[in-house]
Amino acid sequence: MNKDNFKVIRGGLLDSANTSRKTFVSAYVTNTRLMGVLGMYIHFKLPDNKALFDLHQFFYFDAEEYGFETYDSVLGPDDGRVSEIESSLIGGLGGEKIDLTLREAQFILQEYVRLNRKENIPMPEGFAEYEFLLEEDIHMTEPELFILMCKQCVQIDSPYELINYFLMRCFGKDFGAAAYLTTQDFDLELFSDFRAGTFCKNTIDKGNAPNSYINESLVEFDDSYYVIVTHVELSQMRICNYERISAFRVSSAEAAMMLSRSEFVSVYKMLADASTFTATSTKLTPGAMVTKHDTGILYMIFHPNNKHVAKKEYRLNEDVLGMYFVSDSGQLISASYSLEEIRQLEIDLGTSSFGRKLIPTAKYEFQEPVLYEFIQSGFEDFELFVDAIKTGE
Repeated sequence: MNKDNFKVIRGGLLDSANTSRKTFVSAYVTNTRLMGVLGMYIHFKLPDNKALFDLHQFFYFDAEEYGFETYDSVLGPDDGRVSEIESSLIGGLGGEKIDLTLREAQFILQEYVRLNRKENIPMPEGFAEYEFLLEEDIHMTEPELFILMCKQCVQIDSPYELINYFLMRCFGKDFGAAAYLTTQDFDLELFSDFRAGTFCKNTIDKGNAPNSYINESLVEFDDSYYVIVTHVELSQMRICNYERISAFRVSSAEAAMMLSRSEFVSVYKMLADASTFTATSTKLTPGAMVTKHDTGILYMIFHPNNKHVAKKEYRLNEDVLGMYFVSDSGQLISASYSLEEIRQLEIDLGTSSFGRKLIPTAKYEFQEPVLYEFIQSGFEDFELFVDAIKTGE
């Protein structure tokens, strides 16, 4: 048999995301830049690949500390994995998806790659898959930069929302985003004696002058808590003046008291195996953050937006609508921080197909959150855990 009679035909099965020619389809970014985090998605067609026709890329960016933190992708047809990654990576951000051009998406990625390199933060795995997006160095004009920043930021509708976002960005040392909320250049670094901090709580009161506000903030810096008082002035829904008034340290116990709030809990007995409850079991669970623990699985359900930032009294964890903890022992425990929200969870469970497999057994109101304490306690039964709390064991 003469080997010259044979011809090797490339069928496309060998093409990877790295080597395939790519045609841009679409991209989006979440408008959550003022929260300090962004999710971004890019979709390419692979026209020369005979087996794997699509590349779906997901990026997660943290503007304060971790830079370009996470990368994930789906190569090939969407078999549900795309929506699964989308839910886990950006489902809890509370933002809308804003369309991007490929050039805009490349610029955002390159911004955070530069941040990683500057801060010696390792790149996420999969570099060979997204390296091609870095080959052309993207530059933008000032108007283009402003338009792109507008795409990344939610529209602000109230003074409280503006103030909370501004302080959140300042305490996080994210001065680029903080400057976007100002009318002019002035000193934003009033707390150089602290490292980047977490904006845990803020209470806003009106000042003596029109459009003047006094803020009392609880901020965590390196596991220490401080109460910080600042003064801001507004003009045309922008910050036009920012002053430091005071800062003093408080104990962890005092901070816990300031952050304390009621927790409402409903307990159910499951008539089905715990493994049959999944992220698709109710209307609220598809976007939940799912974490495994020693005694079960926790589903953390977030509000669809970040309107908690627009409150006179802001709290960090008010982006959470509620939680389902599905224990290995056969209990489902739902928990939330208000009567209205626990009722939403009860309706969500009751109207789901899984609702027929649940029997309500108890309801509680606690003066402070206890669900996480139960998850870490080693108890398998929530009601036995409550009895132990009551007796002080």
